[in-house]
Amino acid sequence: MTQVLPVILCGGSGTRLWPLSRSGFPKQFLVLSGDGSNQSLFQQAIGRIHSVASKEITLGKTVIVTNEEHRFLALDQLRELKNALPRLDATLLLEPAGRNTAPALTLAALFAQEQGQDPILVVTPADQTVTNPAAFTKALAKSIAIAQTGAIAILGITPSAPETGYGYIKVQSPSSDAGLLVERFVEKPNEATAKQYLAEGGYFWNGGMFVLKASVWLAALEAFRPDILASTEKAWKDKVVDASGDAQFIRPAKELFNAIPSESVDYAVIEKCPGKLPIKMVELDAGWNDLGAWDAVWQVGKQDAQGNVTSGDALVSNSKNSLIHASSRLVSAVGVENLIIVETADAVLVADRKNSQDVKNIVNKLESQKREEKSLHRKVSRPWGWYDSVDEGERFKVKRIQVKPGASLSLQMHHHRAEHWIVVKGTAEITNGDQVLLLTENQSTYIPQGQTHRLANPGKTPLEIIEVQSGSYLGEDDIVRFEDTYGRS
Repeated sequence: MTQVLPVILCGGSGTRLWPLSRSGFPKQFLVLSGDGSNQSLFQQAIGRIHSVASKEITLGKTVIVTNEEHRFLALDQLRELKNALPRLDATLLLEPAGRNTAPALTLAALFAQEQGQDPILVVTPADQTVTNPAAFTKALAKSIAIAQTGAIAILGITPSAPETGYGYIKVQSPSSDAGLLVERFVEKPNEATAKQYLAEGGYFWNGGMFVLKASVWLAALEAFRPDILASTEKAWKDKVVDASGDAQFIRPAKELFNAIPSESVDYAVIEKCPGKLPIKMVELDAGWNDLGAWDAVWQVGKQDAQGNVTSGDALVSNSKNSLIHASSRLVSAVGVENLIIVETADAVLVADRKNSQDVKNIVNKLESQKREEKSLHRKVSRPWGWYDSVDEGERFKVKRIQVKPGASLSLQMHHHRAEHWIVVKGTAEITNGDQVLLLTENQSTYIPQGQTHRLANPGKTPLEIIEVQSGSYLGEDDIVRFEDTYGRS
């Protein structure tokens, strides 16, 4: 029986898919592929690996390596998967800051070996999609068999175009059940070079998916980047472990982790392996796409007779080869061609499809201007539920707030604002200074400026309130937390 540990690398902010993807809710947690499953890219990645389970292959814990800030997004989506994958058991390794994929994979390998085993790690980014799951499962099973021999297996994507956005893998022929021997890795080419690769044959896209034993990764890292291994081991040694319901959180030591050199799996190890360590490639022809920009989302979407891909409340007339994504209102397009139109509650993007990679330039401008639209949507997910800032003006802000059953906000205080709360659905348990109140629909209370308070949902259905803030400063950073279930300060 072969023991396999799924490892989902769930970092990144997906800046080229703004305004839908933002650092506070990045693309891996979005439903983008248009396959009708209504699953996020993160959920699809987990499901694809779990499809390889068989009489010969048993799956251990699913290891999610993600940012500390995204832990509850990941946890909520793992809970949603329980119906489809009732045996899903996950551990979340929480990075205090992004240090690229080599330290992330090292954390997963150290976790695997700490369990007293040396399983095969199936490593995949969380932000990809495939249109032929059966072909993916077959290629993955072949890769696992290769990794069982002690070699590194890498999935190479059959190229469908002279793509300049990917690195390439050059392999030696002929093909066999033992995989293709990797000759070398090449950087992202220009268009002329990419066309030459396709004409020559033997070149495949590098999709960043690896299959290898935990011990093989650690030994390879020791050989090529012992500094990354040593510094990651130090951060792992001083880790903090805690449970949150149906998942486990593991946090490496923050200061030690932040000192780890930032490097990718490819640069740290994989690209140095040919001729030094056994590395083989398995061809993957499964309709793979990494959805790196809006043009890629258009490519994998369900196109109408005119080549348009629409989502949400969108109406199109006399238009061709365009993507129209409506999130919160009617969006109409007339007489346009090759456009990307993406609407959210607080931002609209219009771009030529051929320039969709340049959306990151807008994100850079938002960052330089310190605008909130870079990081947060108008509707913001929180571990206890969500809030939607429906209106604001001088000295006031109106929010719609939903609290999950059994959840509560922190015990907190604001220096610069007062708040009025109106219950519109469910039952609210409200701490207001020395008082504890139970309010039901259509009842309200007032929280004076400087008053200690907390909102909780003691019921079994979602609680919804309308919050009206008033005061001289209404920023989200005007919060002093005294007690918090979610480890925030």
